[in-house]
Amino acid sequence: MNKLNAFLQKRPGHRGDGSRRPMYGRSATSMVGLYLLALVGVPIATLALFMLGYSIYAALRDHVTHYYFDFFTTYLITPLYNLMCMVRDMAILFVILLLAAGWLGVTWAFFRLYQRDLTRVVEAAGSLMDPDAAPPDLPNVLAPAEAELRLARQQVQRNAAIAREAEQRKNDLIVYLAHDLKTPLTSVIGYLTLLRDEPQISPEMRARYTGIALDKAERLEDLINEFFDITRFNLSHIELDRRPTDLTRMVEQVVSEFGPMLAEQQLTCRTDLPPKLEYSCDPDKMARVFDNLLRNACHYSYPNTRIDIIARVVDGAAVLTFANAGRTIPPEKLDRIFEQFFRLDESRATRTGGAGLGLAIARQIVELHGGTITAESADERIVFTLRLPLAPAKAAALPDAAAARKS
Repeated sequence: MNKLNAFLQKRPGHRGDGSRRPMYGRSATSMVGLYLLALVGVPIATLALFMLGYSIYAALRDHVTHYYFDFFTTYLITPLYNLMCMVRDMAILFVILLLAAGWLGVTWAFFRLYQRDLTRVVEAAGSLMDPDAAPPDLPNVLAPAEAELRLARQQVQRNAAIAREAEQRKNDLIVYLAHDLKTPLTSVIGYLTLLRDEPQISPEMRARYTGIALDKAERLEDLINEFFDITRFNLSHIELDRRPTDLTRMVEQVVSEFGPMLAEQQLTCRTDLPPKLEYSCDPDKMARVFDNLLRNACHYSYPNTRIDIIARVVDGAAVLTFANAGRTIPPEKLDRIFEQFFRLDESRATRTGGAGLGLAIARQIVELHGGTITAESADERIVFTLRLPLAPAKAAALPDAAAARKS
């Protein structure tokens, strides 16, 4: 799109500051001038035609007057002379007809010219969805439209490829999930059957079998939840119910709910938040964003490390970062980390990553709020940054981190 804007800004009359939309096709001013010039040319051509006709009439009159009548004069010159006399007698009518026909012809030709340009654009647009069709090829006057159609075609093809890849990943994931459901279910049934068939089993063995069955049942629950995540993501349309929300309080509440998971994985969480950070958002959806980011940090953190959550107001926006110590994410995976059904850990033997929808849902919710979310990874550290635009009045009421650092 930047290349297209640069191309369009080179066109005459385009200021390039966004205050004027680019014009596509032929210049209206030059076409109006050409149209008016063609209209003026019609009476000039009519006058030239009548001057030519009068010259022919004078020559025929001289021939009929000064030469004897022979076969050539009688059957060719005389009828043609009589026709020219009729035109002379009805000159005003012929002039009106010629002018009207000329002006109508010029008008039709100019309308036809625009219609032909529109037809070419429509035909080129029809090839956007056909990957086998040739790229749009339009006349030079439609070069800006051709450039935008080519960009749109590339975007459509890129989106189609991403959709096919996401669909393939989803299908693979469902196949893996269906296969993985059998293993914990078989274990649960097997250990419960042992407990039923051996009533005299020792308390230690009973506790051991019960613990294994519970662990497998929890794994089964995780897999079923992945199925539900896939279904909800495909069938639901996210709508926001905005209300004033204290993001500081929300983050603290989410962190407190993760206490057991943090303790289980030997992690600590440090928060650096302003006393109050009010933001108009859908609290349930935004809490899900924080939940997904903190859960992702728990899954991919080294044991005995710390997760840092920092919130600041920078340039009129609430900026929150979730940082953890973990294996550096390769750039090729970092670029795709927000894609649907993408998992950093592709092994189905681990319990990390879920269905690969957490970060995709987080990005969708943040973008619906008008914000952005990005990921960085280097030196065995992973950082997710949320930027949520604040209303001007609220942004002015909150201390700006950049201004605070300067002071």
